[in-house]
Amino acid sequence: MNFKIKIEQDEDGWYVVTVPALPGCISQGKTEEEAKKNIAEAIELHLSVLAENGSPIEHREGIKETFVSVSI
Repeated sequence: MNFKIKIEQDEDGWYVVTVPALPGCISQGKTEEEAKKNIAEAIELHLSVLAENGSPIEHREGIKETFVSVSI
C-alpha cells in the first residue's frame, strides 16, 4: 500500500512526518530519509493495531488533494 505523507521541518531542525489518511500516525527523524524510514514503521504498526481492533481504515469521501499555481 502507498500512503501520502506530509513532511515538515520543525524549529529544532527535526523532520516531522504525518499521514493524512491515518489520523494520529506521526513520526520524526533527524534527516528526511530517517523520517521516511520511521514513518513507514509507524504506518505498519498503526495498521496492525487497527487490524487487531477490527477497526477499518477510514475512507474520507469527497476529499481530494491537488495543487494550484499562483503568480506573485
